[in-house]
Amino acid sequence: MPSQELHQQLESLRDQLANSPPLSEEERASLYMLTQDIEAQLARQAAEAPDASLVDGVTLAVERFEADHPTLAGTLRNILQSLANMGI
Repeated sequence: MPSQELHQQLESLRDQLANSPPLSEEERASLYMLTQDIEAQLARQAAEAPDASLVDGVTLAVERFEADHPTLAGTLRNILQSLANMGI
């Protein structure tokens, strides 16, 4: 169940990136890479130990976007909670 919620939140993040207020190319690339990292972790979740740096990356993204893009930061917080619920 948490995996399904995380997939839905990642889809929401992609939608927000497509329709969000202007982000710099660096910000957009950073979030895209973070999304790819989360998807990679989901793919290998059963095979190996969780990647702690993934949680750190999401936490940093929340802090980075909190002031200028609160909706985006909220979605990232939801992703962070889903990762925690999954033991990542």
